[in-house]
Amino acid sequence: MSTSKPTRLVSLFNDGFDIRATLLRGRAWFALIIIIIVFSVLSPNYLSLNNILQMSAHVAVFAILSMGMLMVILNGGIDLSVGSTLGFAGIIAGSLMQGVDIPALGIKLFPAVWVVVLIAVACGAGIGFINGVLISRFRVAPFVATLGMLYVVRGAALLITGGLTFPKLQGSADLGNTGFNWLGFNRVFGVPVGVVIMLVIAILLSVLLNRTVFGRWIYASGGNNRAAELSGIPVKKVQIRVYVISGMCAAIAGVIIASELTSASPVAGETFELTAIAAVVIGGASLAGGIGAIRGTLLGAFVIGFLSDGLVIIGVSEYWQMIFKGGVIVLAVMLNAIHYRGRKRGPDSPPPTASFAAVSSAPAEPRAEKNVA
Repeated sequence: MSTSKPTRLVSLFNDGFDIRATLLRGRAWFALIIIIIVFSVLSPNYLSLNNILQMSAHVAVFAILSMGMLMVILNGGIDLSVGSTLGFAGIIAGSLMQGVDIPALGIKLFPAVWVVVLIAVACGAGIGFINGVLISRFRVAPFVATLGMLYVVRGAALLITGGLTFPKLQGSADLGNTGFNWLGFNRVFGVPVGVVIMLVIAILLSVLLNRTVFGRWIYASGGNNRAAELSGIPVKKVQIRVYVISGMCAAIAGVIIASELTSASPVAGETFELTAIAAVVIGGASLAGGIGAIRGTLLGAFVIGFLSDGLVIIGVSEYWQMIFKGGVIVLAVMLNAIHYRGRKRGPDSPPPTASFAAVSSAPAEPRAEKNVA
């Protein structure tokens, strides 16, 4: 009788509950909770509703950028051009808000705001398409292809502006192009528009990943590209599409920033690609591909955003902020390595072909039959 309770306790931990695994799985949640508690103690205004909404508006830009990055990383790639794409989309929007000269007709057009936004997002999609083609068709390494596009796109933004900033993008009622600053300053039921856009994109991409055949293709091709191709998945088309999505997300983030500042700078978004990668990693995604989720990436973005804003509120030097954020990123990568190493060794880990079983029932796109010797 005296040994029954210890035996049950040992059985509980051996059979079902593992503190280490629980802490690793919920590391982003725990980090966010600790950040909120610490800064709430250090600053009484940190946890006020208005400050939370304001910080969430700051996070929204990085979260949108990070969700696009997640799509690429899930597919086993990387996109270093998202920061430049963000800045370029803002410049396109700014130049259109300044008016488009047509010398042949002797007129200057001022497109409506919704046209401006669509063209800016289309430019982001085009940059993503070029990345995808370089990587899938010409087999350029993702790191090299997107690094090259980082410089090309940034240089194009600087050429368009001559290195200057497009100011005063509010538009004019006489020209019919007012409302550009609506994205940055207005609220829907008290929630900043940027946060609403972030939530809509999160829902759409979550449904795409979890409820569609294309989502299963992304996970499968990210887990094992060659095996996915042999199983009938159109790997090249999937690669192009995820980079297009990443480019579109970067462009949307760029338009939101330009709207918030009512100006467009050709150097906007510098190093943002690193923040996006950090948010994805903190959210639990594997840089090797095939593992990750939208909710985790959102958490990662909130961890970085709330940490950065908290350090600013309590007056920490910008140099120390870089050290703190760098330490968080290194810690996140280390915990990811521990977590996934444990999963590979665990008795409940799925077999390597499990990811392809999920797509076996999905109709693959038709392709030519090949004889394998």
